[in-house]
Amino acid sequence: MEIRVLGCSGGVGVNLRTTTLLIDTDILIDAGTGVGDLSMGEMAKIRHIFLTHSHLDHITSIPFLVDTLFDQIKEPITIHAEPATLEALKQHIFNNTIWPDFSRLPNATTPVMRYVVMQPGEQCVLGQRRIEMIRVNHIVPGVGYRVENSTGVFAFSGDTTTNDGFWSALNAHQRLDMLIVEAAFTNRDIDLCRRAGHYCADLLAPDLDKLRHKPKVYISHNKPGVEQLIMAECRKAITNHSVNPLGSGDRFTV
Repeated sequence: MEIRVLGCSGGVGVNLRTTTLLIDTDILIDAGTGVGDLSMGEMAKIRHIFLTHSHLDHITSIPFLVDTLFDQIKEPITIHAEPATLEALKQHIFNNTIWPDFSRLPNATTPVMRYVVMQPGEQCVLGQRRIEMIRVNHIVPGVGYRVENSTGVFAFSGDTTTNDGFWSALNAHQRLDMLIVEAAFTNRDIDLCRRAGHYCADLLAPDLDKLRHKPKVYISHNKPGVEQLIMAECRKAITNHSVNPLGSGDRFTV
């Protein structure tokens, strides 16, 4: 299973893209600004998008992706998300005011995009890959994902702050090879983290102690300009795991 990091920043700028993970060639987890770095041929292979939550930095490329591929789409691109996230897309993005409702175009019978409701705890099987949705703790309804195939397992926290459920769900399985987890702010913004539903190093460290596995850990969603400080704080606070920075363009095989 190949993981290509198209975006993992908490903002935009030169070489900074918001959250987008490409799994093999056909699955996206979130669809931030990183989708724009794909070629037309690469975009045309995408068949499924699994969303963690409704915030703009995680969904912003869906309208452009579907619009760009409109004439090429033979089978609808499937958007997997929990009900609150799908409802936000319907009401606030694909509402024929901000953007056309591509779930009904070119017609309601054969649309280029379709919504599939997924609930935390459910699993979706696509070929050899099993994608499990896991509830996390964000300011809007949010989830992370555990993705497994015959060769490896990785998990992605999405946007979250202190919680037990994500770690319990990962501990319920026997294997975890790689973990991508967010740390959006520095420790000086710990109160903001609690209010906005994000981790900083001092909140992430005790939660990582809940994890019985020892995966490779990569830190995502840093706010631009403080990435090095966030990583230094994570390395100081997290003593039971080796933590690594994550960058757009990184590729992994699990």
